[in-house]
Amino acid sequence: MTRQEAKKRIEKLKEAINYHRYLYHVLDKQEISDSALDSLKKELFDLEQKFPEFITPDSPSQRVGGKPLEEFKKIKHPRPMLSFNDAFSEQDMEDWLERISRFLTEKEKREIDFYCELKIDGLAIELIYQDGIFKTGSTRGDGRVGEDVSQNLKTVEAIPLKLRQPKFEELGFLNQKDKLIIVRGEVFISRKEFERFKKDYANPRNLAAGSVRQLDPKVTASRHLDFFAYDLIESRGQISIATHERKHKILKELGFKTNPHNKYCKDLKEVYSFYKEVQKLRDKLDYEIDGIVVIVNSNRIFKKLGIVGKAPRGAIAYKFPGKQAATVVEDIRVQIGRTGALTPVAVLKPVRIAGVTISRATLHNEDEIKRLGVKIGDTVIVGRAGDVIPDIIKVLPELRTGREKEFRLPLRCPVCGSRVVRPKGETLARCINPDCFAQKREYFYHFVSKPALDIEGLGPKIIDQLIEEGLVSDPADLFDLREGDLLPLERFAERAASNLIKAIQGKKEISLARFIYALGIRNVGEETAIDLAEHFGSLENLQKAELRELQEVQDVGPVVAKSIYDWFRKKRNIDFLKKLKMAGIRIKKPKPKIQSSKFQNKIFVLTGVLRSMTREEAKKKIRSFGGSISNSVSKNTNYLVVGSKPGSKYEKAKKLGIKIIKEEEFLKLLK
Repeated sequence: MTRQEAKKRIEKLKEAINYHRYLYHVLDKQEISDSALDSLKKELFDLEQKFPEFITPDSPSQRVGGKPLEEFKKIKHPRPMLSFNDAFSEQDMEDWLERISRFLTEKEKREIDFYCELKIDGLAIELIYQDGIFKTGSTRGDGRVGEDVSQNLKTVEAIPLKLRQPKFEELGFLNQKDKLIIVRGEVFISRKEFERFKKDYANPRNLAAGSVRQLDPKVTASRHLDFFAYDLIESRGQISIATHERKHKILKELGFKTNPHNKYCKDLKEVYSFYKEVQKLRDKLDYEIDGIVVIVNSNRIFKKLGIVGKAPRGAIAYKFPGKQAATVVEDIRVQIGRTGALTPVAVLKPVRIAGVTISRATLHNEDEIKRLGVKIGDTVIVGRAGDVIPDIIKVLPELRTGREKEFRLPLRCPVCGSRVVRPKGETLARCINPDCFAQKREYFYHFVSKPALDIEGLGPKIIDQLIEEGLVSDPADLFDLREGDLLPLERFAERAASNLIKAIQGKKEISLARFIYALGIRNVGEETAIDLAEHFGSLENLQKAELRELQEVQDVGPVVAKSIYDWFRKKRNIDFLKKLKMAGIRIKKPKPKIQSSKFQNKIFVLTGVLRSMTREEAKKKIRSFGGSISNSVSKNTNYLVVGSKPGSKYEKAKKLGIKIIKEEEFLKLLK
């Protein structure tokens, strides 16, 4: 930066800071966050230190004011550890209440109340007690399987090793023989304790997570971790507790530390008041929080609402605004995704937000750039949405010098030169060339990523090398590679080549859900892939599925269904699947979760709307008892389960003499 540029920038910064100071202190208004204003002041201070000749008396900067383990064993959670969907505004909360109300009766809607908890920024863990004695402790992991960190959790003073004389009948235990108590909570570290380690860890959460996962429990003990319990889990249906608020009282009676700031709220109005109270309290606490968790208080209604994806419908994380800072957009570049989508990305002057240095922020699409009015060279407010994803929140046009440049999305792909089109009704422009190098590269990255084939040692640089050298044209070619193919490549000694080939060959057997996700079908994420695998049971069934059948899968709407349907009917994709099969890929069929065989060889068809559960949940129940589901009524059908507003299947079942059962009778069968 030249002296003249520095002088102009300093003047602009002083004007902007004084303007926002006036808004805040005089007019009691605020257009940008405190942290964003602080970053403008910091930039001004740094520039004045570099060019002290431009410091003036009126500058805002001149104001006076056990044994170490070898590895962790895996533990399967008795019930999945779920995460929460997020809300960032009162409107988001209103929308959430409206969504969940669709699943409830008018009486239940009137009965809804809430229990609110502080959302601790720590590490979620599960504790299991047998007959009141600490048995195991584990991390969340992938929600289904976590790591056994029992020895480390024993060093946390806030976690009791023995419960306080629990009277099981008073706790609502229905099965006296199986006195298993499952508790979930958050391990965290105080801000004061974090000060000792801040040089090595970006934030308290990272330190807490790293401390829990130490192989030597003595290291964990030296970190002085803390713990709040927040849930008492029903194991095999043996606990009957009316409300979530009551669970917290029971946890306290058992000897667990619960957050004293948690609060019952009768409606959303009280939730909003609590949210604002906690925001004010936030900086006074000795631990980090990033919002509140709002939970439907009635456990019966909460259970009825069920789960969508990895989140319970009956709870939501009401997050605080993301921490923000001001910086400059130095450039806007275009990234090409695996489906050809062009995503504009802002290259930022590096800035630290919540302990993390940010140098990139997604601009999502052309419409978002227009909405923000962002130009190359603009000073912008950058936040981390939900404290995670870098995002440009606001442009500060008052800091423009006139040298800023407009950005326009290219008409041709910057990688392969093919035409770029924006299909009608879509927000993203796409490169139409399926052989575009950028798409192939991103597709490779996705195919071997951790949630997909998870090939260890096969990173982006090696993939780029393999493609550039012409050794592979698609992921199926990976399985034909031999050590001799890799040895001429840079960075490949004999041992490295041998290890990579072994890693690739070791991934020839893969679960159906992982395989579906690896295919990179547009709009199909990890959870949808699991649902598709459980619903269809084999790749062949999924390939043959019609649009109507695809839409019967949980959370698969018309757009996702069409995306899946079209993918399996394109010749290049059919050929790719054949090539994978020829390469020796074996797909493991999902094992049905059978509780009993009471519905063995029985075929069920469902019609109408069920009140107590979603259709997909009913299907899972039937499968768990060994039954099978059909989408159409035939002479082979054993039961037609009828909800409200049944369709044509009802009349057909009557004609064929099929046994018709209403929802109440169906629930009795499940018991």
